[in-house]
Amino acid sequence: MAQSETNQVKRELKTRHLSMIALGGSIGTGLFVASGSAIATAGPGGAIAAYIGIGVMVFFLMTSLGEMATYVPVSGSFSEYASRFVDPAFGFALGWNYWFNWAITVAVDVSTTAIVMHFWLPDVPGWLFSLGFLTLIFTINLISVKSFGETEYWLSLIKVITVLIFLVVGVLTILGIMGGHRPIGFKNYTIGAAPFVGGLPATLAVFVVAGFSFQGTELIGITAGESATPETSIPKAIKQVFWRILLFYILSIAVIAAIIPYTSPNLLGASVDQVAISPFTLVFDRIGLAGAASVMNAVILTSVLSSANSGMYASTRMLWAMGGSGFAPRVFQKTNTRGIPIAALLLTTMVGALTFLTSIMGPHVYQLLVAASGLTGFLAWLGIAVSHFRFRRAFVKQGHDIHELKYHAKWFPVGPILAIIMSLIVIVGQDLQAVQHFAWGRLLISYMSIPLFIVLFVWYKVKYKTKLIPLESVDLSPHREHRTNQ
Repeated sequence: MAQSETNQVKRELKTRHLSMIALGGSIGTGLFVASGSAIATAGPGGAIAAYIGIGVMVFFLMTSLGEMATYVPVSGSFSEYASRFVDPAFGFALGWNYWFNWAITVAVDVSTTAIVMHFWLPDVPGWLFSLGFLTLIFTINLISVKSFGETEYWLSLIKVITVLIFLVVGVLTILGIMGGHRPIGFKNYTIGAAPFVGGLPATLAVFVVAGFSFQGTELIGITAGESATPETSIPKAIKQVFWRILLFYILSIAVIAAIIPYTSPNLLGASVDQVAISPFTLVFDRIGLAGAASVMNAVILTSVLSSANSGMYASTRMLWAMGGSGFAPRVFQKTNTRGIPIAALLLTTMVGALTFLTSIMGPHVYQLLVAASGLTGFLAWLGIAVSHFRFRRAFVKQGHDIHELKYHAKWFPVGPILAIIMSLIVIVGQDLQAVQHFAWGRLLISYMSIPLFIVLFVWYKVKYKTKLIPLESVDLSPHREHRTNQ
């Protein structure tokens, strides 16, 4: 069913926008801060193994998403694909979960900006910074999709340049060329219990950390509906995923682990409000870089703003797509003359603002909301893998040749099956201690996303009596948004 002009988004994202969104999408506090605690938890070997494992899974996920996104390039793609290729109830639950996740993430990020800004201006009330940055992010997304793309391009570029400088400095430090020390080599890889500390349980714990670090890579699927040339720009952006994971995460962790022993107490304490002991700061400090903490604090601020900007965009487009498919009220499908879904943007901003207010008025409510959104990113990954598995099987079942596809996912069906298994491992491993000791309070907080997903799925299934779509009945028509219940 064709949409009127007032319901359309604009295809204004260029290849360079998509490539940089793909390149910088997962570079954030997970790399700049949490990588230190990953090394401290599992040692150099355990941390590298966990990040390689998750990296391989994400690569397969992105190729799965790329195959579907080049064939059916729509915004809010996960919900659309799940409802077309699996079951409308599955798409409904995935869509609302993903919207909720990113709306809450916007609130978390604007709250984090206050913590980061306190590094420089400790006496200014935090809510002023948060309100200012929320207004800024709202304005960027209100202007046009091109303004979102440009902002994301430059914020991502800052992160990419920082990592590249860090890798050069780190390698030169290991070789003894910089820092005024003798060559370090890789002796820190074998001190104490290294390279693998804590065995398999510790490595599995880092799997969860690595999984959170890579969340956001699936944004490339959300941007498909507003890409000027999805057939060429999406595959190009996805091809960079594997290399960026290898270069940015694996090499960065390898460099940090070589320079800083896993026993360093600074690695254990790393958090956003302790930027002075970010592993990146520690390495820059070692070579005598004046103001290393200040520089890294500025980079972390750009990462948080990039995450908030992406979160606002992703949740707004998901809500817009659900307005078009009947999963949300039709008002959210409306766009202005610049192709911006105003109602969806306003509701997302309101949820972000209300959640942010709860952090001031009642931290327990805020923590509960954050916990409730915690696993929804992994549920989205699971949804992508399941949808692609069904899409390809239906494609062949209906007599199509895979050479008709503009982009082929790698190693089908190994890729999606591996992604499904590893997503389930990460979801279950979210809080293994709570599972082992049946700590019901912690279990409820850690796994709250799962019952929320099930409630949404069951409610829609019962109300509309949906069933798993037979492979021969799967809607494979490209470039047409699927109406589910109207």
